[in-house]
Amino acid sequence: MLKTGKEYLESIRDGRRIYVGAERIEDATTHPAFANGARTYAALYDLKADPANRDILTFEENGERYPMYYLQPRSQADLRRRSRAHRKIAEFSYGLMGRTPDAVAGNITGLSMNPKVFDAAGGNRSGNLMRIYEHMRKDDVFATYAIVPPQGARDKNYYQTSGLPQPALRVTAEEDDGVVLNGMKMLATGAAYAHEVLIGNVMPLAPDQKKESITCVIPLNLPGMSLWARMPFHREGWAEFDYPITHRFDESDCMLVFEDVKVPWEKVIVHDDPGLSRDIYIRTPAHVIANHQSNVRFGTKLRFLLSIASLVTASSGARDIPAVRETLGRLAAFEAGFNAMVDGQIEAFQEVDDGYVVFNRRYLYGAIHWAMENHSYIIDILRELMGGGHFQFPASIDIMSDPELRAAFEKYWTAGERGALERMKLFKLAWDVVGSEHASRATSYEKFFVGPAFAVRNYNFVNVPWDEIHGIAQGFMERYAAD
Repeated sequence: MLKTGKEYLESIRDGRRIYVGAERIEDATTHPAFANGARTYAALYDLKADPANRDILTFEENGERYPMYYLQPRSQADLRRRSRAHRKIAEFSYGLMGRTPDAVAGNITGLSMNPKVFDAAGGNRSGNLMRIYEHMRKDDVFATYAIVPPQGARDKNYYQTSGLPQPALRVTAEEDDGVVLNGMKMLATGAAYAHEVLIGNVMPLAPDQKKESITCVIPLNLPGMSLWARMPFHREGWAEFDYPITHRFDESDCMLVFEDVKVPWEKVIVHDDPGLSRDIYIRTPAHVIANHQSNVRFGTKLRFLLSIASLVTASSGARDIPAVRETLGRLAAFEAGFNAMVDGQIEAFQEVDDGYVVFNRRYLYGAIHWAMENHSYIIDILRELMGGGHFQFPASIDIMSDPELRAAFEKYWTAGERGALERMKLFKLAWDVVGSEHASRATSYEKFFVGPAFAVRNYNFVNVPWDEIHGIAQGFMERYAAD
Protein backbone atom coordinates (compact mmCIF):
# COMPACT_ATOMS: atom_id res chain seq x y z
CA MET A 1 0.00 0.00 0.00
CA LEU A 2 1.39 3.40 -0.99
CA LYS A 3 1.80 5.65 2.03
CA THR A 4 0.92 9.33 2.28
CA GLY A 5 3.23 11.72 4.08
CA LYS A 6 1.07 11.58 7.19
CA GLU A 7 1.09 7.79 7.19
CA TYR A 8 4.85 7.80 6.71
CA LEU A 9 5.38 10.04 9.75
CA GLU A 10 3.22 7.76 11.86
CA SER A 11 5.16 4.71 10.67
CA ILE A 12 8.53 5.98 11.93
CA ARG A 13 7.24 6.71 15.44
CA ASP A 14 8.25 3.20 16.36
CA GLY A 15 10.29 3.47 19.55
CA ARG A 16 13.73 3.40 17.94
CA ARG A 17 16.57 4.66 20.12
CA ILE A 18 18.34 7.69 18.62
CA TYR A 19 21.08 9.50 20.50
CA VAL A 20 22.73 12.86 19.83
CA GLY A 21 25.50 12.75 22.37
CA ALA A 22 23.80 11.83 25.62
CA GLU A 23 20.42 13.15 24.54
CA ARG A 24 17.82 10.53 23.70
CA ILE A 25 15.63 11.60 20.78
CA GLU A 26 12.19 10.27 21.61
CA ASP A 27 10.54 11.24 18.34
CA ALA A 28 12.47 12.34 15.25
CA THR A 29 9.29 13.72 13.70
CA THR A 30 8.92 16.39 16.39
CA HIS A 31 12.44 17.04 17.74
CA PRO A 32 13.69 20.46 16.54
CA ALA A 33 16.90 19.03 15.08
CA PHE A 34 15.13 16.32 13.07
CA ALA A 35 11.58 17.48 12.42
CA ASN A 36 12.34 19.44 9.25
CA GLY A 37 14.08 16.43 7.75
CA ALA A 38 11.11 14.24 8.64
CA ARG A 39 8.78 16.70 6.95
CA THR A 40 10.96 16.62 3.83
CA TYR A 41 10.71 12.83 3.65
CA ALA A 42 6.96 13.06 4.28
CA ALA A 43 6.69 15.48 1.38
CA LEU A 44 8.44 12.92 -0.82
CA TYR A 45 5.81 10.35 0.15
CA ASP A 46 3.09 12.87 -0.72
CA LEU A 47 4.82 13.53 -4.03
CA LYS A 48 4.60 9.83 -4.84
CA ALA A 49 1.00 9.58 -3.65
CA ASP A 50 -0.10 12.52 -5.80
CA PRO A 51 -2.27 11.19 -8.69
CA ALA A 52 -0.47 13.61 -11.03
CA ASN A 53 2.75 11.62 -10.49
CA ARG A 54 1.13 8.19 -10.66
CA ASP A 55 2.73 7.14 -13.94
CA ILE A 56 6.14 8.59 -13.06
CA LEU A 57 6.60 7.35 -9.49
CA THR A 58 4.57 4.13 -9.38
CA PHE A 59 3.92 1.05 -11.51
CA GLU A 60 1.19 -1.56 -11.60
CA GLU A 61 1.73 -5.29 -11.37
CA ASN A 62 -0.96 -7.95 -10.85
CA GLY A 63 -3.50 -5.27 -10.04
CA GLU A 64 -1.43 -3.57 -7.32
CA ARG A 65 0.54 -0.31 -7.32
CA TYR A 66 4.16 -0.16 -6.14
CA PRO A 67 6.84 2.55 -6.00
CA MET A 68 8.65 2.75 -9.35
CA TYR A 69 12.00 2.23 -7.66
CA TYR A 70 11.00 -1.37 -6.91
CA LEU A 71 10.45 -2.12 -10.61
CA GLN A 72 12.59 -5.01 -11.93
CA PRO A 73 13.58 -3.76 -15.40
CA ARG A 74 13.09 -6.12 -18.33
CA SER A 75 13.44 -3.61 -21.16
CA GLN A 76 15.07 -0.34 -22.10
CA ALA A 77 11.68 1.29 -21.53
CA ASP A 78 11.71 0.00 -17.94
CA LEU A 79 15.15 1.52 -17.39
CA ARG A 80 13.84 4.83 -18.68
CA ARG A 81 10.89 4.59 -16.29
CA ARG A 82 13.21 3.96 -13.33
CA SER A 83 15.52 6.80 -14.36
CA ARG A 84 12.64 9.22 -14.81
CA ALA A 85 11.38 8.40 -11.31
CA HIS A 86 14.86 8.98 -9.84
CA ARG A 87 15.00 12.33 -11.66
CA LYS A 88 11.64 13.41 -10.26
CA ILE A 89 12.73 12.58 -6.71
CA ALA A 90 16.17 14.16 -7.16
CA GLU A 91 14.65 17.36 -8.50
CA PHE A 92 12.53 17.60 -5.35
CA SER A 93 15.71 17.91 -3.27
CA TYR A 94 17.81 19.58 -6.02
CA GLY A 95 20.12 16.57 -5.89
CA LEU A 96 21.17 17.43 -2.33
CA MET A 97 19.86 14.30 -0.58
CA GLY A 98 21.68 11.04 -1.16
CA ARG A 99 19.45 8.74 0.87
CA THR A 100 16.00 9.28 -0.55
CA PRO A 101 13.67 6.23 -0.52
CA ASP A 102 14.66 5.24 -4.07
CA ALA A 103 18.36 4.78 -3.22
CA VAL A 104 18.62 1.53 -1.24
CA ALA A 105 15.44 0.26 -2.90
CA GLY A 106 17.67 -0.07 -5.96
CA ASN A 107 19.97 -2.40 -4.04
CA ILE A 108 17.10 -4.59 -2.85
CA THR A 109 15.54 -4.67 -6.31
CA GLY A 110 18.87 -5.54 -7.91
CA LEU A 111 19.44 -8.37 -5.43
CA SER A 112 16.00 -9.76 -6.24
CA MET A 113 16.89 -9.94 -9.94
CA ASN A 114 19.33 -12.82 -9.34
CA PRO A 115 18.16 -14.62 -6.18
CA LYS A 116 19.94 -17.88 -7.02
CA VAL A 117 23.20 -16.23 -5.96
CA PHE A 118 22.00 -16.52 -2.36
CA ASP A 119 21.70 -20.29 -2.60
CA ALA A 120 25.20 -20.77 -4.05
CA ALA A 121 26.67 -21.89 -0.72
CA GLY A 122 23.76 -24.15 0.12
CA GLY A 123 22.11 -21.66 2.46
CA ASN A 124 18.81 -21.65 0.54
CA ARG A 125 18.25 -18.02 1.47
CA SER A 126 16.79 -16.84 -1.84
CA GLY A 127 13.33 -17.36 -0.38
CA ASN A 128 14.15 -14.96 2.45
CA LEU A 129 15.38 -12.37 -0.04
CA MET A 130 12.29 -12.56 -2.24
CA ARG A 131 9.95 -12.32 0.73
CA ILE A 132 11.87 -9.26 1.94
CA TYR A 133 11.60 -7.68 -1.52
CA GLU A 134 7.86 -8.37 -1.71
CA HIS A 135 7.32 -6.98 1.79
CA MET A 136 9.28 -3.82 1.05
CA ARG A 137 7.53 -2.93 -2.18
CA LYS A 138 4.08 -3.86 -0.89
CA ASP A 139 4.45 -1.91 2.37
CA ASP A 140 6.15 1.09 0.71
CA VAL A 141 9.26 0.68 2.85
CA PHE A 142 12.02 3.27 2.98
CA ALA A 143 15.32 1.52 3.68
CA THR A 144 18.85 2.71 4.25
CA TYR A 145 22.01 0.64 4.55
CA ALA A 146 24.99 0.16 6.85
CA ILE A 147 27.51 -1.93 4.95
CA VAL A 148 30.90 -0.74 6.22
CA PRO A 149 32.72 -1.71 9.46
CA PRO A 150 33.80 1.05 11.83
CA GLN A 151 37.27 2.42 11.17
CA GLY A 152 38.53 1.06 14.47
CA ALA A 153 37.94 -2.49 13.19
CA ARG A 154 40.08 -2.17 10.06
CA ASP A 155 43.55 -2.56 11.55
CA LYS A 156 45.39 -5.37 9.75
CA ASN A 157 46.24 -7.01 13.08
CA TYR A 158 42.54 -7.52 13.66
CA TYR A 159 42.07 -9.22 10.31
CA GLN A 160 45.10 -11.44 10.82
CA THR A 161 44.55 -12.39 14.44
CA SER A 162 41.43 -14.15 15.60
CA GLY A 163 39.83 -13.56 18.96
CA LEU A 164 40.95 -9.97 19.57
CA PRO A 165 38.36 -7.60 20.99
CA GLN A 166 37.04 -5.41 18.18
CA PRO A 167 33.96 -3.30 17.41
CA ALA A 168 32.91 -4.78 14.06
CA LEU A 169 29.39 -6.19 13.94
CA ARG A 170 29.34 -9.96 14.21
CA VAL A 171 27.17 -12.92 15.09
CA THR A 172 27.80 -13.88 18.71
CA ALA A 173 25.16 -16.58 19.04
CA GLU A 174 22.98 -18.77 16.83
CA GLU A 175 19.64 -19.90 18.18
CA ASP A 176 16.65 -21.75 16.81
CA ASP A 177 14.75 -18.56 16.05
CA GLY A 178 17.61 -16.39 14.81
CA VAL A 179 21.06 -14.95 15.32
CA VAL A 180 22.31 -12.57 18.00
CA LEU A 181 24.38 -9.58 16.84
CA ASN A 182 26.87 -7.41 18.72
CA GLY A 183 29.10 -4.59 17.49
CA MET A 184 28.79 -1.58 15.19
CA LYS A 185 28.08 -0.73 11.56
CA MET A 186 28.47 2.52 9.65
CA LEU A 187 27.28 4.81 8.20
CA ALA A 188 23.50 4.67 8.07
CA THR A 189 22.53 7.88 6.33
CA GLY A 190 18.86 8.64 6.88
CA ALA A 191 18.47 6.00 9.61
CA ALA A 192 16.56 8.45 11.81
CA TYR A 193 13.91 8.55 9.08
CA ALA A 194 14.02 5.13 7.41
CA HIS A 195 11.90 2.10 8.28
CA GLU A 196 14.50 -0.61 7.80
CA VAL A 197 18.22 -1.07 7.20
CA LEU A 198 20.24 -3.40 5.00
CA ILE A 199 23.13 -4.70 7.09
CA GLY A 200 25.97 -6.13 5.03
CA ASN A 201 29.54 -5.86 3.80
CA VAL A 202 30.66 -3.91 0.77
CA MET A 203 34.33 -4.29 1.77
CA PRO A 204 36.12 -7.65 1.36
CA LEU A 205 36.26 -9.93 4.37
CA ALA A 206 38.99 -12.43 5.21
CA PRO A 207 38.08 -16.14 5.24
CA ASP A 208 38.27 -16.22 9.05
CA GLN A 209 35.67 -13.43 9.34
CA LYS A 210 32.67 -15.70 8.92
CA LYS A 211 30.75 -14.25 11.83
CA GLU A 212 31.05 -10.74 10.39
CA SER A 213 29.59 -11.79 7.04
CA ILE A 214 26.03 -11.51 8.30
CA THR A 215 23.76 -9.81 5.77
CA CYS A 216 20.16 -9.04 6.70
CA VAL A 217 17.35 -6.52 6.29
CA ILE A 218 15.84 -5.49 9.61
CA PRO A 219 13.65 -2.81 11.24
CA LEU A 220 15.49 0.01 12.98
CA ASN A 221 13.65 -0.44 16.26
CA LEU A 222 14.81 -3.92 17.26
CA PRO A 223 15.49 -4.31 21.00
CA GLY A 224 19.17 -3.68 21.75
CA MET A 225 19.78 -1.55 18.62
CA SER A 226 20.62 2.13 19.00
CA LEU A 227 21.33 4.89 16.48
CA TRP A 228 24.19 7.24 17.39
CA ALA A 229 23.71 10.30 15.22
CA ARG A 230 26.32 12.85 14.34
CA MET A 231 25.61 16.40 15.46
CA PRO A 232 22.59 17.71 13.50
CA PHE A 233 23.43 20.72 11.40
CA HIS A 234 20.16 22.56 11.93
CA ARG A 235 20.02 24.56 15.16
CA GLU A 236 16.84 25.50 16.95
CA GLY A 237 16.03 29.14 16.27
CA TRP A 238 17.85 29.31 12.93
CA ALA A 239 15.80 31.00 10.23
CA GLU A 240 15.12 29.09 7.03
CA PHE A 241 16.23 32.18 5.10
CA ASP A 242 19.74 31.98 6.59
CA TYR A 243 20.26 28.24 6.03
CA PRO A 244 17.72 27.14 3.42
CA ILE A 245 19.42 23.85 2.51
CA THR A 246 20.34 22.86 6.06
CA HIS A 247 16.78 23.69 7.09
CA ARG A 248 15.26 21.16 4.68
CA PHE A 249 17.79 18.56 3.65
CA ASP A 250 19.87 17.43 6.62
CA GLU A 251 19.28 13.68 6.22
CA SER A 252 21.45 12.77 9.24
CA ASP A 253 24.02 9.96 9.52
CA CYS A 254 24.10 7.33 12.25
CA MET A 255 26.41 4.71 13.62
CA LEU A 256 24.39 1.61 14.45
CA VAL A 257 25.22 -0.06 17.75
CA PHE A 258 24.04 -3.63 18.41
CA GLU A 259 23.92 -5.07 21.91
CA ASP A 260 22.50 -8.59 21.92
CA VAL A 261 20.15 -7.81 19.05
CA LYS A 262 18.08 -10.82 17.94
CA VAL A 263 17.52 -11.08 14.18
CA PRO A 264 15.05 -13.73 13.02
CA TRP A 265 16.39 -16.23 10.50
CA GLU A 266 13.84 -15.13 7.92
CA LYS A 267 15.53 -11.71 7.78
CA VAL A 268 18.99 -13.21 7.06
CA ILE A 269 20.15 -13.47 3.44
CA VAL A 270 23.88 -14.28 3.92
CA HIS A 271 25.45 -16.08 6.86
CA ASP A 272 28.94 -17.52 7.48
CA ASP A 273 30.11 -16.75 3.92
CA PRO A 274 32.63 -13.87 3.78
CA GLY A 275 33.05 -13.94 0.02
CA LEU A 276 29.36 -14.01 -0.79
CA SER A 277 28.53 -11.27 1.70
CA ARG A 278 30.58 -8.81 -0.31
CA ASP A 279 29.98 -10.26 -3.78
CA ILE A 280 26.18 -10.16 -3.75
CA TYR A 281 26.24 -6.55 -4.95
CA ILE A 282 28.42 -7.41 -7.97
CA ARG A 283 27.06 -10.85 -8.84
CA THR A 284 23.57 -9.37 -9.01
CA PRO A 285 22.49 -6.09 -10.67
CA ALA A 286 22.26 -4.44 -7.21
CA HIS A 287 25.33 -2.19 -7.44
CA VAL A 288 24.43 -0.96 -10.91
CA ILE A 289 20.71 -0.43 -10.29
CA ALA A 290 21.38 1.46 -7.06
CA ASN A 291 24.19 3.63 -8.36
CA HIS A 292 22.28 4.82 -11.40
CA GLN A 293 20.11 6.61 -8.86
CA SER A 294 23.22 8.28 -7.43
CA ASN A 295 24.25 9.37 -10.94
CA VAL A 296 20.84 10.88 -11.64
CA ARG A 297 20.97 12.69 -8.31
CA PHE A 298 24.43 14.10 -9.00
CA GLY A 299 23.41 15.25 -12.47
CA THR A 300 20.47 17.08 -10.91
CA LYS A 301 22.79 18.66 -8.36
CA LEU A 302 25.10 19.87 -11.14
CA ARG A 303 22.19 21.73 -12.75
CA PHE A 304 21.43 23.34 -9.40
CA LEU A 305 25.05 24.42 -8.91
CA LEU A 306 25.17 25.85 -12.44
CA SER A 307 22.00 27.82 -11.73
CA ILE A 308 23.48 29.30 -8.54
CA ALA A 309 26.79 30.12 -10.23
CA SER A 310 25.09 32.05 -13.01
CA LEU A 311 22.78 33.95 -10.67
CA VAL A 312 25.61 34.83 -8.26
CA THR A 313 27.76 36.30 -11.01
CA ALA A 314 24.77 38.23 -12.38
CA SER A 315 24.09 39.59 -8.89
CA SER A 316 27.67 40.76 -8.50
CA GLY A 317 27.73 42.29 -11.98
CA ALA A 318 30.53 40.00 -13.12
CA ARG A 319 28.61 37.63 -15.39
CA ASP A 320 29.56 39.33 -18.65
CA ILE A 321 33.27 39.60 -17.89
CA PRO A 322 34.96 37.33 -20.47
CA ALA A 323 36.82 35.25 -17.88
CA VAL A 324 33.61 34.71 -15.89
CA ARG A 325 31.67 33.73 -19.02
CA GLU A 326 34.41 31.23 -19.80
CA THR A 327 34.12 29.75 -16.31
CA LEU A 328 30.35 29.49 -16.59
CA GLY A 329 30.81 27.84 -19.97
CA ARG A 330 33.11 25.27 -18.38
CA LEU A 331 30.53 24.53 -15.69
CA ALA A 332 27.81 24.25 -18.32
CA ALA A 333 29.95 21.77 -20.27
CA PHE A 334 30.50 19.74 -17.11
CA GLU A 335 26.76 19.59 -16.45
CA ALA A 336 25.87 18.67 -20.04
CA GLY A 337 28.62 16.07 -20.29
CA PHE A 338 27.76 14.36 -17.03
CA ASN A 339 24.06 14.15 -17.80
CA ALA A 340 24.92 12.74 -21.21
CA MET A 341 26.87 10.01 -19.37
CA VAL A 342 23.73 9.27 -17.36
CA ASP A 343 21.55 9.08 -20.46
CA GLY A 344 24.16 6.90 -22.15
CA GLN A 345 23.71 4.27 -19.46
CA ILE A 346 20.18 3.76 -20.78
CA GLU A 347 21.00 3.97 -24.48
CA ALA A 348 23.81 1.39 -24.13
CA PHE A 349 21.89 -0.82 -21.70
CA GLN A 350 22.95 -4.41 -21.11
CA GLU A 351 21.01 -7.65 -20.88
CA VAL A 352 21.59 -9.94 -17.91
CA ASP A 353 20.20 -13.28 -16.74
CA ASP A 354 16.53 -14.29 -16.71
CA GLY A 355 15.38 -11.61 -19.15
CA TYR A 356 16.39 -8.62 -17.04
CA VAL A 357 18.32 -5.58 -18.22
CA VAL A 358 20.62 -3.12 -16.45
CA PHE A 359 22.21 0.24 -17.07
CA ASN A 360 25.58 0.17 -18.84
CA ARG A 361 28.14 -0.75 -16.19
CA ARG A 362 31.16 0.96 -17.72
CA TYR A 363 29.36 4.23 -18.29
CA LEU A 364 27.94 4.11 -14.77
CA TYR A 365 31.30 3.56 -13.09
CA GLY A 366 32.89 6.18 -15.33
CA ALA A 367 30.27 8.68 -14.17
CA ILE A 368 30.82 7.77 -10.51
CA HIS A 369 34.55 8.34 -10.94
CA TRP A 370 33.96 11.68 -12.68
CA ALA A 371 31.73 12.89 -9.85
CA MET A 372 34.22 11.76 -7.21
CA GLU A 373 37.08 13.55 -8.97
CA ASN A 374 35.31 16.80 -9.85
CA HIS A 375 32.77 17.69 -7.15
CA SER A 376 35.28 19.48 -4.91
CA TYR A 377 36.71 21.30 -7.93
CA ILE A 378 33.25 22.52 -8.95
CA ILE A 379 32.50 23.71 -5.42
CA ASP A 380 35.80 25.61 -5.44
CA ILE A 381 34.82 27.27 -8.72
CA LEU A 382 31.50 28.36 -7.22
CA ARG A 383 33.30 29.62 -4.11
CA GLU A 384 35.65 31.65 -6.33
CA LEU A 385 32.74 33.11 -8.29
CA MET A 386 31.13 34.18 -5.00
CA GLY A 387 34.26 35.96 -3.86
CA GLY A 388 33.68 37.55 -0.47
CA GLY A 389 30.04 38.26 -1.25
CA HIS A 390 28.58 36.14 1.52
CA PHE A 391 30.65 37.83 4.22
CA GLN A 392 29.42 41.27 3.18
CA PHE A 393 25.85 40.51 4.20
CA PRO A 394 24.34 40.77 7.69
CA ALA A 395 24.55 37.73 9.91
CA SER A 396 20.83 36.99 9.87
CA ILE A 397 17.56 37.93 8.26
CA ASP A 398 16.35 39.10 11.68
CA ILE A 399 17.60 42.59 10.80
CA MET A 400 14.37 42.99 8.83
CA SER A 401 12.41 43.05 12.09
CA ASP A 402 14.18 46.29 13.15
CA PRO A 403 12.88 49.28 11.11
CA GLU A 404 16.08 51.30 11.44
CA LEU A 405 18.38 48.41 10.50
CA ARG A 406 16.08 47.41 7.66
CA ALA A 407 16.14 50.88 6.16
CA ALA A 408 19.93 51.00 6.26
CA PHE A 409 20.21 47.50 4.82
CA GLU A 410 17.88 48.24 1.90
CA LYS A 411 19.68 51.52 1.25
CA TYR A 412 23.27 50.26 1.18
CA TRP A 413 22.98 46.64 -0.02
CA THR A 414 20.72 47.25 -3.03
CA ALA A 415 22.69 46.96 -6.29
CA GLY A 416 21.02 48.32 -9.40
CA GLU A 417 17.77 46.49 -10.07
CA ARG A 418 18.61 43.79 -7.53
CA GLY A 419 17.19 44.52 -4.11
CA ALA A 420 19.19 43.97 -0.93
CA LEU A 421 16.91 41.20 0.30
CA GLU A 422 17.00 39.36 -3.03
CA ARG A 423 20.81 39.49 -3.12
CA MET A 424 21.13 38.34 0.49
CA LYS A 425 18.77 35.43 -0.14
CA LEU A 426 20.88 34.25 -3.07
CA PHE A 427 24.20 34.49 -1.24
CA LYS A 428 22.78 32.72 1.83
CA LEU A 429 21.72 29.87 -0.46
CA ALA A 430 25.10 29.78 -2.18
CA TRP A 431 26.93 29.70 1.16
CA ASP A 432 24.82 26.78 2.34
CA VAL A 433 26.10 24.96 -0.77
CA VAL A 434 29.81 25.78 -0.42
CA GLY A 435 30.63 26.86 3.14
CA SER A 436 28.24 25.65 5.82
CA GLU A 437 28.50 22.49 7.92
CA HIS A 438 26.00 20.90 5.57
CA ALA A 439 28.20 21.82 2.61
CA SER A 440 31.29 20.35 4.25
CA ARG A 441 29.50 17.07 4.88
CA ALA A 442 28.32 17.02 1.25
CA THR A 443 31.92 17.37 0.04
CA SER A 444 32.95 14.28 1.98
CA TYR A 445 29.80 12.44 0.95
CA GLU A 446 30.37 12.97 -2.78
CA LYS A 447 33.98 11.86 -2.45
CA PHE A 448 33.46 8.68 -0.43
CA PHE A 449 29.86 7.47 -0.72
CA VAL A 450 30.75 4.63 -3.13
CA GLY A 451 34.04 3.95 -1.36
CA PRO A 452 37.65 5.16 -1.44
CA ALA A 453 39.10 6.34 -4.73
CA PHE A 454 41.05 3.13 -5.34
CA ALA A 455 37.84 1.09 -5.05
CA VAL A 456 36.02 3.31 -7.57
CA ARG A 457 38.95 3.03 -9.99
CA ASN A 458 38.96 -0.74 -9.52
CA TYR A 459 35.27 -0.88 -10.50
CA ASN A 460 36.26 0.89 -13.70
CA PHE A 461 39.25 -1.42 -14.27
CA VAL A 462 37.41 -4.71 -13.83
CA ASN A 463 34.56 -3.70 -16.15
CA VAL A 464 36.79 -2.92 -19.14
CA PRO A 465 36.67 -5.54 -21.94
CA TRP A 466 40.45 -5.60 -22.06
CA ASP A 467 40.70 -8.20 -24.85
CA GLU A 468 38.55 -5.99 -27.03
CA ILE A 469 40.53 -2.88 -26.09
CA HIS A 470 43.87 -4.61 -26.74
CA GLY A 471 42.54 -5.80 -30.09
CA ILE A 472 42.17 -2.23 -31.34
CA ALA A 473 45.90 -1.48 -31.31
CA GLN A 474 46.78 -5.09 -32.08
CA GLY A 475 44.56 -5.03 -35.15
CA PHE A 476 46.17 -1.86 -36.38
CA MET A 477 49.68 -3.33 -36.01
CA GLU A 478 48.62 -6.42 -37.93
CA ARG A 479 47.95 -4.25 -40.98
CA TYR A 480 51.63 -3.74 -41.64
CA ALA A 481 54.68 -5.98 -41.67
CA ALA A 482 57.21 -5.97 -38.84
CA ASP A 483 60.08 -5.68 -41.32
